[in-house]
Amino acid sequence: MKIKLAYGKTGLDINLPDTAGVNVIEPEFVPACADQKGAVTDSLRKPIGTPALAQMVKKTDTVAVVFSDITRPTPNHIIIPAILEELERAGIPKDRITLFNSTGTHRLNTDEEIAGMLGKDIVRDYRIIQNDARAEGMHVVAGTTKSGNVVKIQKDFFACSFKILTGFIEPHFFAGFSGGGKAVMPGMAHLDTVMRNHNAINIDDGRAVWGVLDGNPIRSEVNEAASMARPDFLINVTLNRDKAITASFAGDWTQAYLAGTAFVKKTTMVRTDRLYDLVITSNSGYPLDLNLYQAVKGMSAAAKVVKPGGAIIIAFEGWDGIPAHGSFGKILLDAKNFDDMLTRIRSEGFMMDDQWQAQILALIAKKADIYVYTTGLSEEQISGAHLKYCTSVDSAARDILAGAGKNAQVCVLPEGPQTIPYYEE
Repeated sequence: MKIKLAYGKTGLDINLPDTAGVNVIEPEFVPACADQKGAVTDSLRKPIGTPALAQMVKKTDTVAVVFSDITRPTPNHIIIPAILEELERAGIPKDRITLFNSTGTHRLNTDEEIAGMLGKDIVRDYRIIQNDARAEGMHVVAGTTKSGNVVKIQKDFFACSFKILTGFIEPHFFAGFSGGGKAVMPGMAHLDTVMRNHNAINIDDGRAVWGVLDGNPIRSEVNEAASMARPDFLINVTLNRDKAITASFAGDWTQAYLAGTAFVKKTTMVRTDRLYDLVITSNSGYPLDLNLYQAVKGMSAAAKVVKPGGAIIIAFEGWDGIPAHGSFGKILLDAKNFDDMLTRIRSEGFMMDDQWQAQILALIAKKADIYVYTTGLSEEQISGAHLKYCTSVDSAARDILAGAGKNAQVCVLPEGPQTIPYYEE
């Protein structure tokens, strides 16, 4: 049985034994809008819960436009020009507009990457600021959440009088869905604020999972923190497997976001009545499959429907490595095994950036064996992360199925975390 996985920019063809019982789970394919930029512009002019963008913003405003970083497939090259055109219609001078790259805890993007996301003309004509979550003196205290988290937000962004959030909505493995207030926190927040939100207790909470917003402690605090920055307007889009815009939701930053998540939930949540001996997944292809850190999302989607003691094969390109930045790699290398890793992360006083990703990886590895196919990392790097390296998805699948018996069941998630499979008898 031949199946194409989302992998890098070109995809990866795999061939599974015809004797295996294979269930391919994909999100419902939604065709792209006939005029993608037109759909974005239309949502800006006919928003949810607010007047049109050009009617809201004033010529005296200093305007902040937040955009996603290189790790996200957000079509910034469509969304940002559409917003800037509406601001121009409203008479806002270019020198009163700043574009903010919401990197969260990720590395700063290169000049080439930013030009690729926004276009050279925009880079030339507008002021662009990246959030450096680790920088001191670049954030201000916006408030304190109910749980006691001191919310520090990038000071130039916080000082703007009119704030526009952008992004795209997909399932998220511990925040329910991406998009919405995540553009502010973690996007424009200081590392300390993010770490307190992504702490071990919250990650262990059973409500901090794919597709859950209500009662999710991480998402609830994200919204609380974002509200302290007083966003004025939001535009989030939804994408299909081709990374093309299928719908655009703009307006009030909470109302428009909830409308978008409802749309995504209908097309991405897929029920299965069984658990599988083997789940093969991708990490949604470029740009999300750039490193091992991001690939935990694809593993997490697979973990929803794998049998305890089963196996997961994750295929991701990994051109960015472990990566070298952040503490994810150090946490993996310092631990003797996944039990040791969980003990360290859950211990009182432990706090390192990226610990949440290591914790989720360890929880998945406690449930199933994880095999990794990647052209971007070496066998030594994968084994150093306590995972199993495989030279091809096909051969690894054959070996796993040979040991699982003739009635072994296989599930394939070609688009990885673009799909939320869930088990229900």
